Amino acid sequence: MQLRDALDDYKRSSGDSTLFPGERRTLSGRFSDGDGRLIHIDEGVIRDFGYPLSGLTGLERSRFGLSLGDERFWFDDDATSTQTYVEDTGLVKTVHETPIGEVTELDLTIGNAHLTHFETVAEHAEIIAYVSLAPDGRHSRLGQLHHEDVIEVYHETEHDFLGSSTGFAGIRGQIPASFDDLISEEPTEYPRPPHDGRYAEDRLSGDLVCWLPLDNGSTTLITLLTDWEATNRDDALDRMETFRTEYTDREAFEEAAAATAPLDDTDDLPLDASVSADVRVLSLLTGTTGLRMAGPDFDPYYRHSGGYGYTWFRDDAEISLFVLDSDKHLDLGLDDWHARSARAYCETQRADGSWPHRVWPHNGALAPGWANARLEAGDGVDYQADQTGSVIAFLASYYESGIDDPDLAARVVDTLDDAVDSLDETLLDDGRPMVCQNAWEDSIGRFTHTTATFLEAYSALAATDLPMADHALDQATRIYHAIDDLWLPDRGLYALREHGGGGLDRRADSATLGLIGAHLTYDTVATVDDDRLDKLDSHVHTMIEALWHDPDDSEIAGLYRYEGDGWRQGEQGHEKIWTVSTGWGANAAAQLAALLADNDDDRAVDAASRARELLELVTPGGVLCEDTSYLPEQYFDSGEPDSATPLGWPHALRLATVSLMDERGMLYAAHKVVADD
Repeated sequence: MQLRDALDDYKRSSGDSTLFPGERRTLSGRFSDGDGRLIHIDEGVIRDFGYPLSGLTGLERSRFGLSLGDERFWFDDDATSTQTYVEDTGLVKTVHETPIGEVTELDLTIGNAHLTHFETVAEHAEIIAYVSLAPDGRHSRLGQLHHEDVIEVYHETEHDFLGSSTGFAGIRGQIPASFDDLISEEPTEYPRPPHDGRYAEDRLSGDLVCWLPLDNGSTTLITLLTDWEATNRDDALDRMETFRTEYTDREAFEEAAAATAPLDDTDDLPLDASVSADVRVLSLLTGTTGLRMAGPDFDPYYRHSGGYGYTWFRDDAEISLFVLDSDKHLDLGLDDWHARSARAYCETQRADGSWPHRVWPHNGALAPGWANARLEAGDGVDYQADQTGSVIAFLASYYESGIDDPDLAARVVDTLDDAVDSLDETLLDDGRPMVCQNAWEDSIGRFTHTTATFLEAYSALAATDLPMADHALDQATRIYHAIDDLWLPDRGLYALREHGGGGLDRRADSATLGLIGAHLTYDTVATVDDDRLDKLDSHVHTMIEALWHDPDDSEIAGLYRYEGDGWRQGEQGHEKIWTVSTGWGANAAAQLAALLADNDDDRAVDAASRARELLELVTPGGVLCEDTSYLPEQYFDSGEPDSATPLGWPHALRLATVSLMDERGMLYAAHKVVADD
């Protein structure tokens, strides 16, 4: 996103009660992905969001419409559009109802190429396309090379190619918006009027207006992003020619799309639409390294957030563990995912055994962040110790599941050896982690959630046959007993944190629901006693009641993050509902039901019932799930979604919850909750 676009959105969105000015949102529309290419398709607009996954910028801006003589009908202005995925594939179908007839748009991403196919019954019309390519993230110092029916736009390393199956009936370039446009109170309209005769405009710009002739009512626009160090010009032009000649009709798109389905077969899956959507979203957000970005980066200038197009090891490792556990039960065929994740964690581990705040998913390089205390001088508290704990839990569980590749298995063991030393170093004598940053990255203290990740990490290690297993069990037992230091008997829940001079922060925090999964893992290597079962049962039900919000202004309902959360509230004056927290509530209730069933406790029935109630809110058709099947991070009380969409973490929570509830017979009220064999 260029600063010009951020300023333009600022002009359009200022004063709106549910929009934060200066962002590029993905709250509507659907995504199509290839090998690092991630394209957002909205009503008559497509845009690249894949820079974190590939290092290539591509399309910053676009508009499409029909041109009929002197008249133009832009799809985002003059059409009513409907959109769907074609079956379970990555092919996005958008139908535009225009004043001169229906236009069907098909969008498909293949590798680093994106193809947009148009079909219309409008006679004597052309497709008009305005595209703004930004190789290397630049909007200036760009050049063009014209290769018959293909235009190459380049800066230095990134070279982007634009072509059409029917060639171009006309094409002109545009320089970026002028300074007068930027300081004007009115938003800039694109495409802008023709230039004033400056010879440079047609050739020193990534902004192009193209007229595409129709052949039997159809044409296909192609963009291809390349890294000049990896792809030479002749190879790129050969690929463009292949796309230009082979992807000329709907049949070719549908045939190619069949290979993009996230799962081979969904017929026997529980809540198959939900499972398929979750695997699709997690695939969309994954780079070739196997690392995932948290979500499409809607705020690249950090105007209202710290950015989302990065890999956090907490989120990523928890997603990896959720996927691993789900794959074991649902047989999703995701072995390559687990192996890629394991390799990526081994490669990004620091010399001291920990993992940094966040990295770029396309290469694992250190990304901008604010929690890198172990990389710089200081008191060390600006470190998120839960991230290291989450990675250990996945790697230990993956090792225990059996790794077919001996070299990878050996590397995982070496990584765990160093990671345990790091975890030991940050576990204090009282059996709880050091002062550090929390999961929500907005405060400092000794957090219950961090403690939960340590308990799960050590417990997962204790379940292996590794030499460190006995030590891990001892550490897990120390933490298990220390957790009661955080209990608030009058509230019936565990505190958010210990802070200050040893006092407890009494607020309810959905992140503390991580205690349940940690105890479920601990229960496989030791005993969760009756007193702890009582406290965990109380904690889950009290937490859900405390964080439950059912605003009068809309049909939505769910859980918010924690008591007193003021982030991105806008004007509403109440904590916003989060899909992460609601999904976590469903997952924790399901885990509690499993833990209780494993201990012959009849309260498992009530926990399973609560899990079903919360799960229903976030599954397709639920009030917190968009029609696209995507889960936005947050909702305003008005029912308007907000922030990163789709967000990977709640999708992984949803997937794991459906899998666990199906495995334990909890998905339907008539079934009995079963214990683990």
